[in-house]
This record gives sequence, structure tokens and C-alpha cells, in this order.
Amino acid sequence: MTTPVTVERAGGLAVGGVWPAFMKGLLLALEWTATALLAADLLVVVGSVLARHLFDTPVEWSDDVARALLLAVTFLGAAAALARGDNAGVTFFVDRLRPRRREQVDAAVAALVVLIAAASFCYATQLLIETAGQTVGAGLPQEVFFAPLCVATAAMTLFAIDTCLRFRRRDTVAALIGYAILAAIWTAWLSLAPDTTPGLPWIMGLVFVASLMANVAIAFVLALSALVFVWCGDMLPGQFLAQQMARGIDNFVLLAVPFFILVGYLMEANGMSVRLISLLQRGAGRIRGGLDVVMVLAMVIFSGISGSKMADIAAVGSVLVPAARKSGQKPGDAVALLAASAVMAETIPPCVNLIILGFVANLSIGGLFMAGLLPSALMALALILVSIVAGRRTTQAAIVGAGGESMASMATSGFAAFGLIVLIFGGYRSGFATATEISAFAVVYALAVGWVLFREMTWTAVGSVMRHAAVRSGMVLFIVAAAQSLAYVLTLQQIPHAIADLLVALTAQHGRWVFLLLSILILIVMGSVLEGAAALIIFAPLLMPVARQLGIDSLHYGVILVVGMGIGLFAPPLGLGLYGACLIGGVRLEDTIVPILKYLGILFLCLLLIAFVPEISTALPRALGY
Repeated sequence: MTTPVTVERAGGLAVGGVWPAFMKGLLLALEWTATALLAADLLVVVGSVLARHLFDTPVEWSDDVARALLLAVTFLGAAAALARGDNAGVTFFVDRLRPRRREQVDAAVAALVVLIAAASFCYATQLLIETAGQTVGAGLPQEVFFAPLCVATAAMTLFAIDTCLRFRRRDTVAALIGYAILAAIWTAWLSLAPDTTPGLPWIMGLVFVASLMANVAIAFVLALSALVFVWCGDMLPGQFLAQQMARGIDNFVLLAVPFFILVGYLMEANGMSVRLISLLQRGAGRIRGGLDVVMVLAMVIFSGISGSKMADIAAVGSVLVPAARKSGQKPGDAVALLAASAVMAETIPPCVNLIILGFVANLSIGGLFMAGLLPSALMALALILVSIVAGRRTTQAAIVGAGGESMASMATSGFAAFGLIVLIFGGYRSGFATATEISAFAVVYALAVGWVLFREMTWTAVGSVMRHAAVRSGMVLFIVAAAQSLAYVLTLQQIPHAIADLLVALTAQHGRWVFLLLSILILIVMGSVLEGAAALIIFAPLLMPVARQLGIDSLHYGVILVVGMGIGLFAPPLGLGLYGACLIGGVRLEDTIVPILKYLGILFLCLLLIAFVPEISTALPRALGY
């Protein structure tokens, strides 16, 4: 059976259904509110930096306000992403079911999302009531940090109920009865023979695997696994999980995520993407394997600007995959190289996952940016050499045009992109601003280029771009929030401690090279079933202390974690990133499996070299004082 290529619409959720007018209105209200709040956050960050440098007047409340706005953007954007069906999930298993069985599974998933969203709403509301009257350091009421979660989970509940009503009633009712029976069995078992019940970690693991295979969205898989701990035990009230979800986003560092995602969308909207790719192809497109070389180089440049993998893949793939078809190249091969290039780009700053790793592992983000440069250069060089050796010359028909743009115009675009890179690297290195604050100025720069230099930006285009960025940011950061709640539960059960003890014992017997290999395998496996941010949030705090105990440099080990997770994220058949690349390239998953395994094998060898030659990661950070 042909596998439909999709990483979107996990669980089948999409707005419409029984109350289309009301649901569409609610969706638009959420999206435009999140858009306005994202714009306000941008103004707060830029304004605070300018006030600090131009007037020597620090804005003391700016950090608290910026974090509160980030929470609102995240949760409102996540609710909109659920309504649009834009949440990542593993479709590999359900795609192989018969249509009628698939419909039943989708109905069960929709009912499960209702239960998760409704429970989260109840716990968030209780937390909001309990913290009423409290204030944060700048005098803001505590409610502004928890109210967005209440509003978002209430909206998610409505969207999920609307989806349930679109399935056959008997399927939805059967699913709800099934969940009730499972709850009754567990309650009776716990009452009659509590000593014989399996441990909570095993139940959580079973629920995690089952919901993942059923195509429940990744964020809801993580949230459900944490909720099982609350429902099946009596050690933790649900308010703590809601608190941890908010806490997972309540950090100024994470503001760089929506800002860099916005930069990627602006580059596509202001015409810089097509001009840059055209410029690259004019220079390297006609050499042997030139189209593939251009693809790798384009991913290097775009990853160094936007920070978002899917934005990079969309910008490059939407131009070069059609060009590959015109040249007679198999589109599956082009998409495979596109996906492998995204793995290579995992350590090119300002990659979002580097920012998230710095946040969860308490590492210098500037240091991580520097540590990732040489490893990414090594992987890019390997992919380029393979492209040249195994490639062929590009036909004239496949040369990408830029709407009749002259060479001078494309060169201007190249200089504009170079200016953005200089702004990103030079800004935080000079001490003018932090990496997060620089991301805000990168947005301003991309807007200015689109309006002044290329004259392709309009207020309508800016609004549309910011709306898409707000929804995408909510989808990514909601995974971070859910992963934080699960990480909190795992910590309570001392699972990190047990894993650390096991790894230390194995290392004591066989040396730390065993620890490095195990780390790589863990991240590849978990990266293939989890979105990258979730894998890092759960496993980086587990593995990083062990690495430090063994004397492994933290920045070096961080690069290993990010690259290992990236290989897993694009590894068939479960890798969510590969599904996304196939969706953008318009090819079947099966068409990419053979070529992607070739490229991932090369990248795996590069990862082993990076792991066992620490200087590849540590040379630049040490030279620059990190």
C-alpha cells in the first residue's frame, strides 16, 4: 500500500466541522491575537535594547513583559496549530491500516485529545485560581503567565470536540467507553491488589508507545504520558503539570525561537530566498553534480539565517526540487539530499535546537554557536564531495531563474544575506545584545531589506508572515512545554538518576567511548520518534551531567547530541523531519529511503569523527574565549 506522505494533521484535526463559522472565527481570533502579541514582543525587545544603549536607561520590566508575551504567543499559537492540523505525528503505522480501521483509530485519537485538552484546562484553571493575587518581580500579576494556558487549552478542547463530532458517533462513543473501561480496570486493580500493579514508568512507557503509533500529535503524546502519572498515582496534583508547562516556556532565551522562525518566513516573502539560490546556481550550478552542490550550499546559508529547519527546507526545496525534476534527476534523490542537508544544518547557528539545548543544559548559546561551525563544515564538505562524485551536470532547463532578475540584483541579495549573517554573529559577539535580542534585530533587518532594498514587502504580506510564524512557533514551543512537564515527572521518579548510574557503570568497565556511542544511539532512536526539541529536553538533562562527570567537554557533547538527534529526526521510516521534507518536495516516502540511507551513513561517519576528535567542536570556542 502506498504511504501517504504527511507530517501534518496528526490525529486528523482541522478546523471546520459542525460549527464552521464559530470555529473559523475562534481560529482567526487566536491567530491574530498571537500575531499582535508577537509584534508587541518584538517592539519590547528592540525598544529595551535601544533604550539601554542609546539612552543608558535599562527598562527593568522588559524581560518580564517579554516572557509573558512569549507564553501567550506560544499557547495561543499552539491552539491555532491544533485547529489547522499542523501538529507533527508519526503516520507510519496508521497509514498501513484499512480505511475503516484508520477512521476508527482517528476517532479514538480525537477523543483522546479532548480528554488531554480538557484535563489540561482544568488543571491550568485551578493553578490560575491558586496563584491569584501573586506578582512577579516587575509587579506583573502572576495571572498573566497562566491565563494564556487556560484560554489555549479551552480552545483546544473545543477544536477537539468539533473534530470528534465529524466522525461516526458510534466510533467516538466506542473510544470513550474504551477509555472508561481502562480507567475502571485500573481503579479496581489498584483497590483490590495494589501490590501487583505494574510500576508507573512501565504504564507511562506503554501509553507513550501506543499513542505515538496511533498518530497522536507529539506534544499531546508527551502531555498524556505526564498526565498518566497524575491519573494513575496519587503523588502529584495536576496543577504542578500545568505549572511546569508554563515554566518550560517562561524563559527569555526561548524568544529567539519565534524571532528566528519569523526571519526565515520574511526571507521567503521578501524575495531573498529565490535570488540567493539563483546566485548560487549561476556560480556552481553547471559543474558536475552542480544542482546538488547548490542545494547543500543553500541549506548552509539559510540555516545560518533563519534558524528553523522546516523554514530552510521549504525555502530551498520549493525552488530546487522542481529544478531537479526538470534536469531529469529523480525527485526522491533530491528530497533525500535536502533532508540530509537539514541534518548537516543542525549545528549551524542560529539553529533553534542549539538555543533550546543551551536553555535546558545551562550552556552558553554563543559557545554552542561557535562549537557547531566546524562540525557543520565537515558534514557539508562530505555531502558536497559525494554530490560531485556521484552527480551529473545540470541541464539548462533546470537553471533556476529569479523572475528576470539581473546578476547585479542577485548579487545585491547575496550582500543583503551576508549582512544579516554579520548582524547575527557580530551582534552578540560584540556585546551589543544577547543572542535572543539579536534575533529581534534580525527580524527588523529582514523587514527593512524587503521594504527598502527589494520593495516586495507590504503590510498585508507582513501580517500574513507574522501570523504563520506565530502558529509555527506555538507548535514548536508547545512541544517544549509538554516535554518539560514529562521531564519533571521523570525526575520525580528518579529515572535520570538510574540512567546516569547505568551509563557510569558501563563506562567504568569499557571506557568513555562506550558512553559516547550509547549517547549517539539513544539520540538517533529517540530523535526518530520525537520532534527534535522534545528529544533534547528529555535527554540532554539526563546525559549532560554524566558527560561532565566523565570529563567530556560540555560544548563538544552538546554538538554530539544535536547531530545525533538530527540523524534520527530524518531517518526512515519514522523520522518526522523526513516526512516533512517529502511533503514539501511532493514525493513518496518510499522514493527517498535508499538515497537517504546513503547520505545518513556518510553523516553518521562524520558524527563518529566529531565524537572522537573533540577539537573539531572545541577549537573555535576555545579560541574565542568560551
